[in-house]
Amino acid sequence: MRDRSTRLPPLRLVLAQSLVIIPLILSGCATHPQSQQAAVAEEDFHDPIEDVNRKIFDFNQVVDRHVLVPAAKAYRAGLSEPIRDSIHDFLNNLSEPLIFANDTLQGRLGYAKDSVIRFVLNSTLGMAGLVDLAGRWGIPYRETDLGITFGVWGIPEGPYLVIPVLGPSDPRDIAGTGIQAFGDPWNRLVSGEPWTLYWIPYARSAIAGIDQRARYLDTLADIERTSLDYYATIRSLYRQRRAALVRGERRNLPPPASFTENSGAPASAVSVSGTSPAGVVSALRDNSEVSAQ
Repeated sequence: MRDRSTRLPPLRLVLAQSLVIIPLILSGCATHPQSQQAAVAEEDFHDPIEDVNRKIFDFNQVVDRHVLVPAAKAYRAGLSEPIRDSIHDFLNNLSEPLIFANDTLQGRLGYAKDSVIRFVLNSTLGMAGLVDLAGRWGIPYRETDLGITFGVWGIPEGPYLVIPVLGPSDPRDIAGTGIQAFGDPWNRLVSGEPWTLYWIPYARSAIAGIDQRARYLDTLADIERTSLDYYATIRSLYRQRRAALVRGERRNLPPPASFTENSGAPASAVSVSGTSPAGVVSALRDNSEVSAQ
């Protein structure tokens, strides 16, 4: 496998809150770079068009470097942390109806019940979702989507793909993203309205992507710096996390004590200076297996 150091592919700007790019709980200890690379190489990835994927990955790094990273830095510099967290909580609350639908389709009724409670509580007492009261009271945000539902149903993921601009994916997730975008109630709500409202789903997706990228500026820079093959590391993290979500696993984070400890984040904003790619993968696996319903 070729060694190549590049930057992270940009987070996908999904029409239906497809938060699948860089969601990682990142903690762990450093290991020797060669053992890191061996650990990644040992994993069985179905990547039959790796050469093409790597070229798209390189293109995505250019977009990320010149568009998403500057936008994320400006977002983080221009808005205080409490405001950014309120925006993040609001976006998470908008995704709760789809999370409920997918939890129900997956047969995970306990999670579906939690989604209803979160949406009702945060939409009312939480000021339309600007405050994640449910998370603070012990019902943390849980990510899922139609691609995960297909996985629970036994539909194979297919080959690993890197999509221009959108980043890591596979045929199962691509199909899930498209169908879910069409069924998103908030997208449907504005679909029959005057053209002046058509921009809302795109603005929502753009803000969500910038918000998430801003949360991992330092973390992902650390991962890239310690990766011998950044492409392989990102591929590993993506596949590991999607598999964990299909199994119904989630990190059992405590309720946030403040806006700076947002359990609704796709991954915890934990510093991983010196963390190796293999350590990241191991931390992802260990944390995702803490709790399963």
